[in-house]
Amino acid sequence: MTEARPLTPGIAVEEPAQETEINLYIASQWQLMWWRFRRHKLALIGGTVTLIIYLIALFVEFLAPTDPNAYSVRYTYAPPQRLHFIDRTDKGIRIHPYVYGYKVKVDKVALRRTFVIDKTKKYPVRFFVKGTPYKLWGLIEMKTHLIGPVDPEAPMYLLGADRMGRDMLSRMIYGTRVSMSIGLVGVALSLILGILLGGISGYYGGSIDTLIQRIIEFLRSIPTIPLWLGLGAALPPNWPPLRVYFGITVILSLIGWTGLARVVRGRFLSLREEDFVLAARLDGSSELRIILRHMVPSFLSHIIASITLSIPSMILSETALSFLGLGLRPPVVSWGVLLQEAQNVRSVATAPWLLIPGIAVVVAVLALNFLGDGLRDAADPYA
Repeated sequence: MTEARPLTPGIAVEEPAQETEINLYIASQWQLMWWRFRRHKLALIGGTVTLIIYLIALFVEFLAPTDPNAYSVRYTYAPPQRLHFIDRTDKGIRIHPYVYGYKVKVDKVALRRTFVIDKTKKYPVRFFVKGTPYKLWGLIEMKTHLIGPVDPEAPMYLLGADRMGRDMLSRMIYGTRVSMSIGLVGVALSLILGILLGGISGYYGGSIDTLIQRIIEFLRSIPTIPLWLGLGAALPPNWPPLRVYFGITVILSLIGWTGLARVVRGRFLSLREEDFVLAARLDGSSELRIILRHMVPSFLSHIIASITLSIPSMILSETALSFLGLGLRPPVVSWGVLLQEAQNVRSVATAPWLLIPGIAVVVAVLALNFLGDGLRDAADPYA
């Protein structure tokens, strides 16, 4: 416990304030960033939501109630079911999760069938229930799901079903892994291209700088959407889903590195004349080592903020390409592929829950933007 140290009779100076000021001088750059970041409430919320989304992407097999490709023609466009917990019976009140069944009615005007919740049928639901076998991360064989019906044949569509009677909740959860990972992989490739080309441009200057900058200006002058469509259409339609996934990632990376390269070039132009760079040259360090070990770490916090702000654009790019049918294709499940079901106005009017993957895209993009804004403010030494 810190004691007050009197300087003159009747006057005492509290040391906690002095200790706080001293800690500010001896704190590392990462500590200062964390102290600034935790004052940004929206960034904390965005970071928490982002962490939850990536945890969902990591354990999709366990969290999904059923196989995302399992279909049932009996429940085409089945509406969402509400999960109930209080069961009132003649014997009293019982607390357990369950869903009501469906009853089919025929609309004589529109000449189509509609689903109505049938409260005479109750299907019990359990947590950590045995269900469809799967391999967690493709390695561990398991049967346990977080939630699911006790009877495997019982209908449970908490977010409704699509035109083939597939569970939208399971497909959305599986789509989280593809849509969120393509942002990470695409940004990682863009980071490598942006640092290397931007670093070379700013470090050497001259004709190399001119050539790289003209390439960047050419790529940035092309309208983005037609460029995406052209490159996406260039992928062979007979490619397997994994190769298409890799191709889309490469396409997004080839387009997305230009902004980061400009930032890196500007920083390198100001850092290449600094004393620590000259000392590294005199010490015999190679130029690649000077770039990667001395110059890049000096503004690593800015790179982290730029990466965080680039991931949402990657996610939106994949969603747009897949929605237009030029990106990922079934049987791959992503949010963009799921939104293809919502292209038909009649389908949306019949089943508005097909637009729910769009809500997932909005939440993920907002969370990542809030997180990126917080990191950018925390990394700013003049904040």
